[in-house]
Amino acid sequence: MNVTQLNPGAPFEGGFYGGQIRINDALFAIAWAPKAEGETNGRWLDTYTELPAARSCFDSMANTVVMAEAGSPIASWARGLAIAGHTDWCVPARDVLELGYRLLKPGKRENYASFRDGDNASSVPVGYPYTEQTPAQTSVAAFQADGAEAFEQVWYWSSTQYSEISAFGQYFGYGSQYGSVKKYEARVRAVRLIQLGT
Repeated sequence: MNVTQLNPGAPFEGGFYGGQIRINDALFAIAWAPKAEGETNGRWLDTYTELPAARSCFDSMANTVVMAEAGSPIASWARGLAIAGHTDWCVPARDVLELGYRLLKPGKRENYASFRDGDNASSVPVGYPYTEQTPAQTSVAAFQADGAEAFEQVWYWSSTQYSEISAFGQYFGYGSQYGSVKKYEARVRAVRLIQLGT
C-alpha cells in the first residue's frame, strides 16, 4: 500500500490518515476513526491494577487487548466497534496518540514546550519535543476546532500504562503528555493500524 501521497486527515481505511508508526520491525499507517462513531468518554480501568503487558508506547492493539481482558471500559468499547466494515479498532498507544496531536492539532494555543512533550522515537519520521509554535494548528478544516472530525481540546487517554494507578494521555489543548489516574474519565478516539509492506 502506497501512502506517501496522503496528507494527514485524508480519508483512509475507514477513517482518516494520521501518519506512520513503527511497531518493532514493521511500519504501520494510522487510521483515526470518524468522530461520530469512534470517539467516546470513559475510564481507563475501574481498579488500580498493574498491567505490565500494557506498557508499549507503540503497540496499540497489544495494549488494548490486555486492557480489555482486565475489564477496561474504553478498551472493551474500542474492541466492540464496527466502522466501515472494520472491527480491528483499538485505543492508541502513547506514541500513536502523540501523532494525533502533532499532525491534527485542533486549536491555536501555544504548545507546552517541555523537554519531553512530543518526543516520539516510534513515529516515522522520529518526532522531537514541541516548541511553543510547533506543531501549529492543522490546516485540515474538518480537524480544526469545532470541525466535524476535530479532537476536543481536552485530555485523551492512550493505551499505555504508566504505573499501577495511572496511564499516559495527552492534552489536546496545548500538547502536554503525562500520566493520569486510571479511574478518571477522559476522551478516547479509536484507531486502526495498517501494516505497510511485508
